[in-house]
Amino acid sequence: MRTLAFLSRFSIIGTAIGLTMALSGFTHPKTQAAKPEFANGQAQIVEAFSNSKEYIREHLWVETEFDSDHDGKKDRVFVDVTRQKQTETEGLKVPVIYESSPYFAGTGAGDVNWNVHQELGAEPPARTFHPNIRFDPNRAWISNELVGNWVPRGFAVVHSEAPGTGQSTGAPTVGGAPERLAPKAVIDWLNGRAKGYTTVDGTEEVKSPTWCTGKVGMIGTSYNGTIPLAAATTGVKGLECIIPVSPNTSYYHYYRSNGLVRSPGGYLGEDVDSLYDFIASGNPVFRANNDKLVRDGLFAQNQDRKSGDYNQFWADRDLLKFAKNIKCAVMIAHGFNDWNVVPEHSVRISNFLKGRVPLIQYFHEGGHGGDPPMELQNKWFTRYLYNFQNGIEDGPKSFIRRLLEPGVVSYADYPNPDAKPVTFRLSAGGALLEPGNPLNLKQGTMALVDDASISAATLALAEKSENRLIFALPELKTSLHMSGTSRITIRLKSSAPAANLSVYLVQLPWAAGRIGNNNLITRGWADPQNYKALTNGGDFHSMEPGVPLKPDQFVTLTFDLQPDDQIIASGKKIALMIMSSDHDFTLAPKPGTILTVDLDGTKITMPIVGGMDALMKAIK
Repeated sequence: MRTLAFLSRFSIIGTAIGLTMALSGFTHPKTQAAKPEFANGQAQIVEAFSNSKEYIREHLWVETEFDSDHDGKKDRVFVDVTRQKQTETEGLKVPVIYESSPYFAGTGAGDVNWNVHQELGAEPPARTFHPNIRFDPNRAWISNELVGNWVPRGFAVVHSEAPGTGQSTGAPTVGGAPERLAPKAVIDWLNGRAKGYTTVDGTEEVKSPTWCTGKVGMIGTSYNGTIPLAAATTGVKGLECIIPVSPNTSYYHYYRSNGLVRSPGGYLGEDVDSLYDFIASGNPVFRANNDKLVRDGLFAQNQDRKSGDYNQFWADRDLLKFAKNIKCAVMIAHGFNDWNVVPEHSVRISNFLKGRVPLIQYFHEGGHGGDPPMELQNKWFTRYLYNFQNGIEDGPKSFIRRLLEPGVVSYADYPNPDAKPVTFRLSAGGALLEPGNPLNLKQGTMALVDDASISAATLALAEKSENRLIFALPELKTSLHMSGTSRITIRLKSSAPAANLSVYLVQLPWAAGRIGNNNLITRGWADPQNYKALTNGGDFHSMEPGVPLKPDQFVTLTFDLQPDDQIIASGKKIALMIMSSDHDFTLAPKPGTILTVDLDGTKITMPIVGGMDALMKAIK
């Protein structure tokens, strides 16, 4: 009762004050409309945009320009939108931050991968397990990712499910054209160029939004980071900038390496068809058709686990082929110890884009994933979605977060512009010989015996082993900075018609435990059968098939190891380790194949910051 009395009294006083103000000619000031705020080049959290209970949330299906499941109807992708209430009540127009994924509706459980224990060139053992992913037709919401970071800062957030997943129609094509064109359709809808519908198969339209400025930025990690690059390769108008993190830019480079069947790290035996099984979460009514058309049809006929050669199927799933169409600003991020999506995926695209579009490369010394710092993300989206001139495009072109250093180090570019190639040859005594060393002639040959059951770490730890060759530099007296891509030329012969070849740059003594920056520098893999195409290093995309090796016939092949940027500590020795099968990455034939390496015909070139002078100072 006391509360009611107080409120009544307050109301009377308020009414009296209002009447007095009106009689005296006083008018209330108009409420100022909420709008984005910027400071230090970044969009700031706006209090009026921060109450998530007031957000407007809606979903729809956007019609695409393709029919991936061949049912005679254009596919539709399921989309959700989260935006500020002011976009409805105050006419606020905002740009969009957009993420698309095949994972949002759930993924398959169980071992969907191939058995890697097979002879090279033989028919692989059949893969028989296919998961059945639960389907929920009543989901009205896709994801809350990004919402908490970006809606309070004045951006709308949009998510979509990839074709053949969740409530999107069509079939999963794992890198096929629909994965480029599906996000393009969503961006087209945001800009009034595509149709949206209230239901998956209905005719009631959802008009393109009047609240959207038409400017869109995309972000995501792994598969979700691949899709922004895929969308960018369409050149779609309105996509202003992207932040792909650990993107897969080529399914060949993900599942193969220089003609060799190679698994992504941590997923031994995975291939394009098993990834299909992992993501095929679409309506079960259509799954049998999709399986027959894609997994058991197109993929089974073309993925080729016998030879590992490049072909048109893989070329169609290589974003570098389409990169000339990219028009938006790109901030690409990757970990140098990402052995799932190896670092070359980002570097190969970055190398192509330099000088074509605004580009920043963010790297770190960790594994898979790892977003750029929020400040960098914010400045990127603020610059290109709000056209706020914060100068980020005029600053450093490369950032690296090191494990043993606080914060992020910036560089003029990647690779470090001060890195210079230094070439080393091999000695029969197990040394890496720098240029000019008088012992680098007539060193003869050395042999190793393949055994896939022994891990690379075990081989690096062993003082002696017939299953690998090791050649080392003297111990470093001071630290040495390597930045860029190492390249090896190796002359060898094989006792069998087919053999795996794995090459590591390591630090000795090898630190026991998990592979990381204290023991591994970088690594690479190649198929000696593809020696005719492996002549110059660089990006491998040769359609020339491999040929069986002849016993006692030496062949020479040149290929790149994975890009890196690392400071090797004093007290370590940089060493080249050559082996055949890689326990954690390659097919695993029966042991016994002998690889014989011609030491005089083999060399490795490493990118050393400061070049030969820095090397000599470090090892003297």
